[in-house]
Amino acid sequence: MTDTSEADSPRASGWTTVRRVGPYLWPDDHPWVKRRVVIALAVLVVGRLISVITPFYYKAAVDALAGDGVSAAWMLGMGAIGLTVAYGVTRLMAVGFQQLRDVLFAPVGQRALRQLALETFTHIHRLSMRYHISRKTGGLSRIIERGVKGVEFLLRFLLFSIGPLVLELLMIGVILALVFDIWYLVVVAVTIGLYIWFTFAVTEWRVKIRKEMNDQDTDANQKAIDSLLNFETVKYFGAETREAERYDSSMERYVAAALKTSYSLAFLNFGQSLLITAGLVIVMVMAAMGVQNGVLTVGDFVMVNAYMIQITMPLNFLGTVYREIRQALVDMGDMFGLLGQPAEVVDAPDAKPLDVTGGEVALDDVLFGYDAARPILKGVSITAKPGETVAIVGPSGSGKSTIGRLLFRFYDVSGGALRIDGQDVREVTQDSLHAQIGIVPQDTVLFNDTIYYNIAYGRPEASRAEVEEAARAAKIHDFVTSLPDGYKTTVGERGLKLSGGEKQRVGIARTILKNPPILLLDEATSALDSETEKDIQDSLKEMGQGRTVLTIAHRLSTVAHADLIVVLENGVIAEQGTHDDLLAKSGRYASLWQRQQSEEDAA
Repeated sequence: MTDTSEADSPRASGWTTVRRVGPYLWPDDHPWVKRRVVIALAVLVVGRLISVITPFYYKAAVDALAGDGVSAAWMLGMGAIGLTVAYGVTRLMAVGFQQLRDVLFAPVGQRALRQLALETFTHIHRLSMRYHISRKTGGLSRIIERGVKGVEFLLRFLLFSIGPLVLELLMIGVILALVFDIWYLVVVAVTIGLYIWFTFAVTEWRVKIRKEMNDQDTDANQKAIDSLLNFETVKYFGAETREAERYDSSMERYVAAALKTSYSLAFLNFGQSLLITAGLVIVMVMAAMGVQNGVLTVGDFVMVNAYMIQITMPLNFLGTVYREIRQALVDMGDMFGLLGQPAEVVDAPDAKPLDVTGGEVALDDVLFGYDAARPILKGVSITAKPGETVAIVGPSGSGKSTIGRLLFRFYDVSGGALRIDGQDVREVTQDSLHAQIGIVPQDTVLFNDTIYYNIAYGRPEASRAEVEEAARAAKIHDFVTSLPDGYKTTVGERGLKLSGGEKQRVGIARTILKNPPILLLDEATSALDSETEKDIQDSLKEMGQGRTVLTIAHRLSTVAHADLIVVLENGVIAEQGTHDDLLAKSGRYASLWQRQQSEEDAA
């Protein structure tokens, strides 16, 4: 079988990822989103202008108190106290506009987050069975979780951190050049340039380390989820210590990678502080010399200091934001790579809804293999006429369950055709196909919800009376009503709070409620004890009345009543006929029958 590991999913590039997010911020079909984005950006610009003006009030207040720059202070018509109050008001206004911007943008970001999460979830359900059985659920959920968080971070910081930072740096640079001297701007520009170069270079190095840490985190998470899903198996084999050691081994590799990440972060932070401090000291020395020479006032000195602090704070933030944005792009790239995975089975452009008039199922010279080098079905032709029960039997690996997967079109046939009432399943919509087929598998897997929810899953719009009627038909209503919480009883993870027979009856009730014209029974009773099996078989026979039934079975006694029995062996039909006809032939079926009867008698 083709392996589709996490590494095989192509990761979208950074710019591709940013472009993919763009339409969610500027959708053509939602003008209110555009209005909010525009207003939020306008508020952002006003807030930054106020933030840049604020140090002027600080300078004026200091000059007023020091007796310098009196004309500038009195031009504003305020004393030192008024200027100090004005300084506080502008600082408050800058924060207020920032919060207003966040409030305006929050619905836009949350809408985009919800849409992307829904798109990813929906796409995963569209992917083929081949894809899902070769993926590890823990790793898949981790990719989605990190990707959605990355989208949220990117929307919040890329638009309202990097953009505002660049705008603020430009405005402060212009002020330093005009109010003071061009050399102030040169020192600040060189400092910022070196800072950005150092930050980006070290961060790119750290991204590789972070990727390794993520891989180890994913691996540990996969092992934990896999172990918990197989809780009973672990208990059966007394493997708790083994599983703990296996998980701890993964965590050990994760810790090693996490330590590398921490050490590299310390190096990055120290280097950033060194560059920023050097720039700050040089500019402050220049300002101090200006004050000593009488060119600048004490207010100018504190204003330069205020601007340098104003630059330093967002630059420190830039380091964090860039690292996180870079990581968010990696995480989102994984998620968009997942979205880029093509669905193996898709509806044809001109696909029509399946029209079931009688329910005839026909396999016409079907060829199929999960791997092209290892064919499973080698020209199988079977016809189940409307209302007939056709049993497919044979040893393990003969291709019995594969026919069921082809019927649901989890895979497409490699050759030949599978038709329902003469309609090739490749030419009808998958939704309509699935709606016309019901299944009772060997192990009915239930949602971790109530019994009522699990039965109603067959037809969510059904009334309570219809749900209970389906439960009666499956002979489980009395059991459910005997429980303290009745239909509100939760069944646990995968239905583990119920016995095998109880789970099967819930599955039968669910399929009865669906009321499909075609029914697939895939080893539906092979995992049950003999007494429970007989009861379930009776329920299945009642459910099959008036329907076309395909029964895949290992135990021949459960299908002796079938209208047609097909014996598969090595992907071809060895023989077919009724139970009596096949016994009379004394062939493969008769041999299997006699062997199973001997085993049952011996038991």
